[in-house]
Amino acid sequence: MVDVLFTHSYFLRFDPKEHRAMMPYPPLGTLYAAAAVRRRGYSAALFDSMLAGSEEEIVPSLASHRPRVVVIYDDDFNYLTKMCLSRMRTAAFRMAASARAAGCTVVVHGSDPVDHLEEYFAHDADYVICGEGETTLCELLDFLLRGTGDRALISGLAFMEGAAARVTPARPVMKNLDALAFPAWDLVDIEQYRTVWRRRHGYFSVNMVTTRGCPFHCNWCAKPIYGQVYNTRSPENVVDEMLALRATVRPEHLWFCDDIFGLTPGWVKRFSEEVVSRNAVIPFKCLARVDLLLKENTVEHLRRAGCSTIWVGAESGSQKILDAMEKGTTVEQIYEARKRLKAAGIRVGFFLQYGYPGETRDDIDLTLRMVRECRPDDIGISVSYPLPGTKFYDTVRQSLGDKQNWVDSEDLDLMFPGEYAPDFYRALHRMTHKRLRLLQGWDALRAVAVAPWRITPRRLRAIAASGYHAVTLPGLHARMNRLARVR
Repeated sequence: MVDVLFTHSYFLRFDPKEHRAMMPYPPLGTLYAAAAVRRRGYSAALFDSMLAGSEEEIVPSLASHRPRVVVIYDDDFNYLTKMCLSRMRTAAFRMAASARAAGCTVVVHGSDPVDHLEEYFAHDADYVICGEGETTLCELLDFLLRGTGDRALISGLAFMEGAAARVTPARPVMKNLDALAFPAWDLVDIEQYRTVWRRRHGYFSVNMVTTRGCPFHCNWCAKPIYGQVYNTRSPENVVDEMLALRATVRPEHLWFCDDIFGLTPGWVKRFSEEVVSRNAVIPFKCLARVDLLLKENTVEHLRRAGCSTIWVGAESGSQKILDAMEKGTTVEQIYEARKRLKAAGIRVGFFLQYGYPGETRDDIDLTLRMVRECRPDDIGISVSYPLPGTKFYDTVRQSLGDKQNWVDSEDLDLMFPGEYAPDFYRALHRMTHKRLRLLQGWDALRAVAVAPWRITPRRLRAIAASGYHAVTLPGLHARMNRLARVR
């Protein structure tokens, strides 16, 4: 019997695009919460839904662990969780029902529960944790399991009081992140993840985080957990965890899943020096802003620290759209950051966003031009997605219909009246990918023609795929033009 059974609502199987990609990461935020609870003196177990087949698989865990409390604690660091996908909400409801049937108190934490309190309470949740969760959860467990304190005095908590939901005052976020216990990795079936990664990708990657929050003002970005703040761990503390992971989990690659990596002035330099001096280099990918990459010799420090891939929020090749988003970056900075990263041998991914209000076909063409000229190694494409708590959501709120969340991450439904119909953007999504893959195939063919000894499996795959893309692109482009006439 354990005090707390943790789980989370993200099932890779229910997200077709991500299931095809098969790059699963354990629920880092959940593991932080479990570590905090154990430090408080409570026992904990984990039902990890990431690689599970269905919500019903929680039932054997409930039977074997016999928890007093079930905590559906979504991973605040997983951008897929932040998307508040409706299929995962359904999964949370079904697991909550199973937990309630087993006689457990049900606690829920995450972005989606904060936005839909009444729905979660109507589906067997007893408590919803609002905001940063570790301290609130520990105080709630003291109340539930030790009978100490008063739930009404616990900051950052929501519960039903009579027929209405009561929400206590917000809890200030933690500033000293070095004081946190390292995530409870021992609760994870690491070998299951290792097998999946090595079979599909040839290496094993795990996730870490060095910060919490983001201080920038992109007006489509929801921040229901940490708000408009940013706190960071010390480079020394981060490297301590890297070395601990190397000794226990044995990853061959890391994903630093911060909203922005290395924002604090001088942090990346100190991190690089610490990694090198302590022989802690592990290849990693991270997310960064293009303007920050152009400061303080940041790219070189990242290279020395082991950075192999950086994803940047390019969003659009139109300065008009970047300004409308309040992104705070320029198209010129995107080009320059790509140039510097390529020179340093660091792969680059562009996040792109289509369909923002005011975007015309000319703006779309500027984005396609940016992709053609910058030649990122990969792209991730979305359409503008209004989430509660954002300025963008407030702008389009009155025009939203009944559907206000995507079902899964490739839904790509433009849920407000846009310049074009949703199917246009779905076709544009495919065309942008195909154009980039075709360009990459041509580049690979030229490279092999000039230096045949430099042929690699990746270049061979790019060359082979380019033929298919060359044949299918014209038809897709014609379809997109037809769809452009549909509003």
